[in-house]
Amino acid sequence: MSSTQTLKFESPDQGEETARADLYGLLATLYSAPPSQDLIDTIASARSEGEGVLQQAWAQLVSACRGARAEAVRDEYETLFIGVGKPEVLLYGSYYLSGFLMEKPLAALRADLLALGLERDQAVPETEDHIGMLFEVMRYLVASDDMAHANIATQQAFFAAHIQPWAGSMCDAVEGHRDAGFYRAVSGLARAFIEVEAQAFDMA
Repeated sequence: MSSTQTLKFESPDQGEETARADLYGLLATLYSAPPSQDLIDTIASARSEGEGVLQQAWAQLVSACRGARAEAVRDEYETLFIGVGKPEVLLYGSYYLSGFLMEKPLAALRADLLALGLERDQAVPETEDHIGMLFEVMRYLVASDDMAHANIATQQAFFAAHIQPWAGSMCDAVEGHRDAGFYRAVSGLARAFIEVEAQAFDMA
């Protein structure tokens, strides 16, 4: 994984943008479903040096993956995010922004996705404000060949409206849960990345 470098937006380098897209994609994958053993092992074998906040968070995830078994991680995922009845930790923006699911923030998100020409795959059960889906949209916006999507202004607007206002609170909920282990490290990385992105967008 090359997504442990300090991220900047001045004179964007293709490798840097690929690293951003890869990290958004990885977080989307980890929050959307429990990871396979192959993915866990791939992360475990990645380099993890560096002194920055993002590098340290990445190192913690790499450490969490070393010796981790997919079955145990799946159990943790189901305990935290699925559960019986209401999940222990909700991954939906509307809940953190309004206190309820399927509220006005979701409608606003759908309008913005429509303006971008994007829509949810009907085979996907989660609503569009699921953090995994939002990270996937950001991955697409960073990696897209369409400059109407790939430009920094579009990325910043989507991030500021639909991720930045609530994702930190979600990370708090995950990291503070008694049953979080692997996903404490995932959310630590998500938090660090969100902070780095927010700072970089502010300087853009």
